[in-house]
Amino acid sequence: MKIICIGRNYVDHIHELQNAIPEDPVIFQKPDTALLKDGAAFYLPDFSQDVHHEVEIVVKISKMGKNIDEKFAHKYYDQVGIGIDFTARDLQSKLKTKGLPWELAKAFDGSAPISDFVSKAEFADMQDINFHLEVNGETRQQGNTSLMLFKIDYIISFISRFFTLKTGDLIFTGTPKGVGPVKAGDKLTAFVEGKKMLEFEVK
Repeated sequence: MKIICIGRNYVDHIHELQNAIPEDPVIFQKPDTALLKDGAAFYLPDFSQDVHHEVEIVVKISKMGKNIDEKFAHKYYDQVGIGIDFTARDLQSKLKTKGLPWELAKAFDGSAPISDFVSKAEFADMQDINFHLEVNGETRQQGNTSLMLFKIDYIISFISRFFTLKTGDLIFTGTPKGVGPVKAGDKLTAFVEGKKMLEFEVK
């Protein structure tokens, strides 16, 4: 299975990090070793002093597809969850300055905590889902999928031009503004439409 992530998909977050608005989805991947399931603790890596949380809606691909037309993309996923795209911001900044890929800062072990998944049938409109992240009980990030620069169906269509999507692949769809550092002892709790779906500790 693949973990495909979309960068710079919420305008306020783009401005927050002083990046340019992209013409096409910004794509990067994480290996399966990045996954952190069942509320397992996240251990801060020793190669970064500035690891940031980025909460994201995650969709799970339900059947194989290649060159998927956008109007049919909704047929290729049937479950939704929430996850954290942990980012070693100091390392990412160093790599970006040199024009190098982000993987070392984005794809390290444990950098993709995810919730259990629920049927997308629970939501009236995939492009109108509220979600938020609390750190130690304080809301740090909140967003709505209506604010995505690139919508979910377009993302699936775009990715499938380059990579064959397979059953079980995960797509992290981008983060809203409010990203920030985490420290040992923090408790992160992520919600979709007010329902707690993910909770774990930072160590």
